[in-house]
Amino acid sequence: MQKSFVIVLIAALLGAFVFSQFGGASSSVAFIAGVVVATLIFTFVPTNSAKSADEPYVGPTMTLYVGNLPYRVHEGEVKALFGEYGPVNSVRLVRDRKTGRRKGFGFVEMSETGAQKAMTKLNDYSFQERTLKVREAKSQESDSDNSQNS
Repeated sequence: MQKSFVIVLIAALLGAFVFSQFGGASSSVAFIAGVVVATLIFTFVPTNSAKSADEPYVGPTMTLYVGNLPYRVHEGEVKALFGEYGPVNSVRLVRDRKTGRRKGFGFVEMSETGAQKAMTKLNDYSFQERTLKVREAKSQESDSDNSQNS
């Protein structure tokens, strides 16, 4: 945001100089024209440098089990907490089928490197007066394999 402002200001000053030297207009009119032109350029020219926050992370991911969550917590709060360590694709807080109440645990899918950091930093972390338990989630396939072997 601040970088764009500086570029618009520079473009406006250059526009004012060019208009005043070659256009015969007053410098204030030239400055305003420069601001308008620079604003139009920034409005209609797309920038590829910043990714949208809604775009999912496409690299290697890991799903984390997060236990002992407060029952009143919302997905956005969990996403913000884990988002400090890397891109978060999804947060799913498990609810009781009959009552609809949260069960106090959930799953976070995020970048693999961020998940490793989050497991280290957030396991046994105090969050809204609860001590979180963060582990790599076991896949459902491995759970069904184990039950068949028993």
